[in-house]
Formats: sequence, C-alpha cells, structure tokens
Amino acid sequence: MERISETDLILNEDGSVYHLNLLPEDVSDLVVLVGDPDRVGRVSQFFDRIELKKGKREFITHTGHIGDRRLTVISTGIGTDNIDIVLNELDALININLSTRLPHPNPRNIDIIRIGTSGALQPEIPVDSLLISSAALGLDALMHYYKRTVSDNDDKLLKEFCSAIPTQYQTKPYLATASEKLLAKFRYMALSGITLTAPGFYSPQGRQVRGLSTIPDLLNLLIAFKSSDGKVLTNVEMETAGIYGLASVLGHNALSFNIILANRSTNKFSTNPVAIMDHFIEAILIKICS
Repeated sequence: MERISETDLILNEDGSVYHLNLLPEDVSDLVVLVGDPDRVGRVSQFFDRIELKKGKREFITHTGHIGDRRLTVISTGIGTDNIDIVLNELDALININLSTRLPHPNPRNIDIIRIGTSGALQPEIPVDSLLISSAALGLDALMHYYKRTVSDNDDKLLKEFCSAIPTQYQTKPYLATASEKLLAKFRYMALSGITLTAPGFYSPQGRQVRGLSTIPDLLNLLIAFKSSDGKVLTNVEMETAGIYGLASVLGHNALSFNIILANRSTNKFSTNPVAIMDHFIEAILIKICS
C-alpha cells in the first residue's frame, strides 16, 4: 500500500481532514447527509444527546445518540461537486490512518442516508410525500472521473435514456444504484423510483427564468421518458447519483430519501415545507434506530 501524499489528502494543523474539519473519532458508522447546513439542527433536535458540533464552510457536523444508537449528521451543501469532497473525506476518516497516511489493511463500510428535498416529475406523485431513490441518473460529470462497473440491466436503462435525449444536447449521463441492504430495510416506507440528478437548479432542471436554455423542452423530455420495461423518472434533485456512485466505488452503503416539496408536472409547491421536513426526518430516524 502506497503512502497518500500531503496534496492528495490535505489535513488541517490538528490532523483533521481539510474540508470537514473532522477527526476519525468524530463520526459514527451511520451518517445522515443533508444539503442545507441549517437542516443539521433539524435532524439533531431529535437526538437524545449531542456529543459533538463542528463546522467549516458549508460542512456542519453534529454527532450524538438516539437511545444506544450513535449517529452523525453532516451538511453537504448543494451539488455533486460537494458530494465528491464529503464522501472522500468521510472514507478517509474511516479507512486511512491519518498519521501514517496509509490505508487500513481491512477497509470498513458505513451506512450513508441522504435526507433531501426534491421535485416530482410525474403528476401522480403528490407534494408532501416521501420517495426513495432506487437508482439515480446523473447529468453531472462526477462519476466519469472514477473507475466503476455497471450491471447489464443498468447499462441497458442508461442507453435507453441516452437515446431519448436528442444528440445535439451533448449529455453524457451515468447511472448509479442504491444499496440493496438499505433499500430492503426501508423500502416499505415510501414509493421508490429513479431519480434524476441535475448539475444545476435552473436550466439543468428545465426551469426558465431569464437565461435562455439550450434545451427548452428538457422538462417535457424527462417527464415523458419511459424505458422498455416501463420505468420512468420519478423526481429530480442535485446529489443522489453522486452519493450512490461514490458510495459504490468506496465500498459503502447508501440510500437517498427525497421529501417531495414540489411537483414539476402540476406546478404545485408545498404550503408547509418545514413541518413536512420535520415529520419525515423524525420518521426516518425512528426507523434507522429501530
């Protein structure tokens, strides 16, 4: 095993990883990821006790306990570029000796649960509901930088999606899937479906404000897509494909919960998003710790 250089894995003066500002003992083997830094407190309000609070930039961390279960919640900020930072530094905390800079000989895996907001694509998916991503199609470029394997079924779905998008749009999507272990545990809680992970919030998700889109009919294309075996795109957000892809590469288990605050087909938005968020956070935490 080769020593990892000071510029490949940057550490702070206290030995913590550079962006997350965390030491190995600061994180549990169950990590909840949220996008919004303010949402960290909305998760940890349900902890019985909090043992640690740390933060740097948009990366806020609380570690604590619900009963005997120790868990960590971390904010990622928005987008898969931040997911690249968070998952690599989390893995370093777990699987690299930060003093010697050598990987541990027997790598460990952890469970990573995303609790995020999302917009439904299909009209029958109600606002204020919960949806689990069984898989995610990434329109961003993150996973093209990592070596990974894709199953034949996933490759077939990916090719069908690519053929539905006009070639002049020059997209190069990738597909990543949820942890089968976590999906089996949580599947009963909500509808599951295929999530689209976009590289932006406005034009990349088919929104039109003032800047003119090069793909003016993108939203309709996404809503209308159906694979040969009847699969459709259920919702759109900005992190899940990166989480699933990197978790698989690094050997961790990941599952993404999407709290549906909007429906892009019906143009409806939640009238009470904070209460809906708290309701589903509590329900997910109860199931995690059961």
